[in-house]
Amino acid sequence: MSTRTTAARPLAVALAALFVLTGCTSPDKDPKAAGGSGSPAAVAAPPAAGGAGFEGPRPQDQNLLAWTGDPNDAGHVTAQSAAGVGGRVTLVRIVLRQEITWSNIWLGLAGLDQGAQLSNCYLGVYDATGTLRAASPDISPQLMTDPVAKPLPLAKPFTAAPGTYFIALLLNGNWATNALTLKSTGAGISVNAGLAPPNLRYSTLLTGQNSLPPTVNLAEQSTSTINTGWASQWYGIS
Repeated sequence: MSTRTTAARPLAVALAALFVLTGCTSPDKDPKAAGGSGSPAAVAAPPAAGGAGFEGPRPQDQNLLAWTGDPNDAGHVTAQSAAGVGGRVTLVRIVLRQEITWSNIWLGLAGLDQGAQLSNCYLGVYDATGTLRAASPDISPQLMTDPVAKPLPLAKPFTAAPGTYFIALLLNGNWATNALTLKSTGAGISVNAGLAPPNLRYSTLLTGQNSLPPTVNLAEQSTSTINTGWASQWYGIS
């Protein structure tokens, strides 16, 4: 009997080891209970709503329809002499992504010249063909008061389809170079990076103008005045 018992012991040990190995290598029957790579616990959870989807300010956040840039970034003050920009049509391009009824152009007036003598100053809108779509009355009085962002109404609102437009500014008269100033979204030279006429983002046209002409040739856009420091003005639309 002792011989049989002694012989059976190695067999029992071998079977026990086999059962242990089988249990370690078998697949999990309940993946939720395991912490291995195949379990749901190892899969990254989706990002929380409202986090990665953040977007910067939009014109609608400030009751505007469009703008040339976030006014929070319009910190540069534009100053230029009357001899430098008087009688020139200054253009700032804006691209509309949807149809709007365009009633006002918002201008950021930064500083006043109480001794200025202004006349025949206008804002207007040209389309991509160079056709004047709308213009304001003479804005000279509004350039003499309240240095804030202000809406300047067009003489007649118009329906603006999606596309490229150019906001036009015409100044005439006499003013001190560093007194009458406008808010700007950036330096004049850099805003035209990668662009050429007739699609410059910031440019001037013509000289000696007392009103906005009904049509302009956008192929004649110039940066000669822009490059002297006449930085790109900030505009909003409502």
